[in-house]
Order: sequence, then C-alpha cells, then structure tokens
Amino acid sequence: MDEEGRLLSGAPDPDDLGIESSLRPRRIEDYVGQKKIVRNLKVFIRAAIERGESLDHVLLFGPPGLGKTTLAHIIGHEMGVPVRTTSGPTLEKAGDLAAILTNLDPGEILFIDEIHRLGPTVEEILYPAIEDFKLDLVIGQGPAARTMEIPLPPFTLVGATTRAGLITKPLHGRFGIVHRLDFYSPDELAQIVDRSARILDVAIDKAGARELAGRSRGTPRISNRLLRRVRDFAQVEGDGHIDLEVARGALAQLEVDEFGFDEVDRKILGTLIEHYSGGPAGIQALAAAVGEDRGTLEDLYEPFLIQEGFLQRTPRGRVATHRAYSHLGYKQPPGTTGMLF
Repeated sequence: MDEEGRLLSGAPDPDDLGIESSLRPRRIEDYVGQKKIVRNLKVFIRAAIERGESLDHVLLFGPPGLGKTTLAHIIGHEMGVPVRTTSGPTLEKAGDLAAILTNLDPGEILFIDEIHRLGPTVEEILYPAIEDFKLDLVIGQGPAARTMEIPLPPFTLVGATTRAGLITKPLHGRFGIVHRLDFYSPDELAQIVDRSARILDVAIDKAGARELAGRSRGTPRISNRLLRRVRDFAQVEGDGHIDLEVARGALAQLEVDEFGFDEVDRKILGTLIEHYSGGPAGIQALAAAVGEDRGTLEDLYEPFLIQEGFLQRTPRGRVATHRAYSHLGYKQPPGTTGMLF
C-alpha cells in the first residue's frame, strides 16, 4: 500500500504539506506534548541566546508524524534564525551538501530529514562541518589533487530520523542534543485537534475531539488528517458540527476502529494469527505475506502495535498477543496464554 495515501499513516503526504504547514505551531509555548523535550529545549535555546552562540546540534528521532519537523522550525523561530530544509535522499553527492553549507548564514539552522539515509561520502563531508565549522574539499584528481579548507559560519544541524539505529556511530556522537519523540496521549491529541479545528474554522465539541484523538494512534499528523476527513462528512451529511455521534459515524465509514486500526493493521495481525498460528514469525516472512516492505512494517506499523500491546517483538520473531486475538475475534489456541499475553 502507498503510505502517502494511507489515512492512518504517520508518513507525510505531499498533497497535505500546505495544510500541515498551516497547522504547525510556530512558538515553543504552543507546542503540545513531548514535555521533557520541550522543557530541555527551552533551557538549551535560552542558554545559547544568552551566550550569543548557535545552538548545539540536535538529533530528533521517533516514529513519523510526531512533530520532528515542527520542532526544527520552532527551534529556528525561538533562535530568531532561518531554517534551511533538505533530506538525506536528496543529498546524493558531496557537492550537494557543500553547496548548501557554503550558503548558510551565521547561526542558521540546517534541517536534514531522514538523516540516516545520507551516503558515506556525503557524511564524511559533514563531520568537519559540524565539528569545526569547515569544509575539507579535494580539488582535482590523481597526483595533482589537493585539499582545500573552506571556513563555515557557526550553524546548527538538526537531524531527524525514524530509524536512529541506522545512523552511524560517528555521526550520532557528533550531536550534542539527542531526543526521542514518543507517542502522544489522547488528552494531548484532543488539545491538538481542538487547536487545529479553530484554525480550520471547524465546529467540534470536546467529545468529538476526544473521539478523534483516541483513534489517532498517538500521532498528531493522523489526528489532523482524521479531522479534515471527518469535517467532510459533517459538512455533507450533517450541519457541519462534529460531535461524538458524527465522529463515530464518519470514522466507521472510514473503517477506522476504536483502537485506530485500519485494514492494513488488521491484515498484519490476522496474517500472523492465521498463517503463523500467532507466531513467532520472522519479520521478512511476515512482510512478504502481507505484501509490504520490511522497513515499512518496522517503521510505520509495528511501533504502535507493540506499544498498544497487540504485537510482541521476540528474538524468534513477531508474536500476536492475547489482545490481538480478542480484538479480531479469533479464538486463542490452548496452552498459549502465557506466551501471548
């Protein structure tokens, strides 16, 4: 399935980028959730401003849709500097990164999304840039080749990734501020839904906002996406107001159940139960059985299923829990209760 078109995916959808940008908070005081990270960043930002220095390099990691990009832009706003945005896959050559670095202004923030996908040659260029604020470039080839050192203005690198384990140790060690973003609570998501509804001029009551929040898989991006889709049902089939009844009716038509699962989640758990007797099953075999890429399963599906207690990751493979059997209406095999709960 195309993740960009999946309603309950935390991955960004290019068609939604304009709307997403309008819903993002600009100030750190407006950011909901991730309290420890926000508290620490406030201290680090204030200290850097008082010293007249650029902020130390920041690495943000966690499942997609939790606010890594938003935090990068908030850091820029709080520091009073622009944010230059790029991504690991687009930096194919060392020259691509060098061109960006040499055009940075003092104190500016360079935000690299999917930083784990930087190529080795590009990463080598980045090391002296973030450590000593200089570029070491090789000019020419063969015996005539020579090294040129280009000084860079102090800047802050903010890296974001959904797969922190794929970042090389040398690169990881060069970040002074490292934070993992966690899934949001329903109360936090309800606040986000209420704020987004005000921006979009959508009438929604507390019960309706809470219902959307409870089915958003702990992810703000999904909350905002569900809000926009439920708004359509409220407008066409109702009076435009989203209450509990409207929210539940719309979500039922969107096939989003009370746990925030769609057909893909149910397929993963159902395949594990039906084809592999609940597991354990290797991730590669499970991915092939459901027709998904292994990385997609590990990055976009598993984290929420594991956190909510529907899936276990064991040394032998993935295992469906008692909760998965119960939710999908399967009878749990005898003698497996201890292993699967």
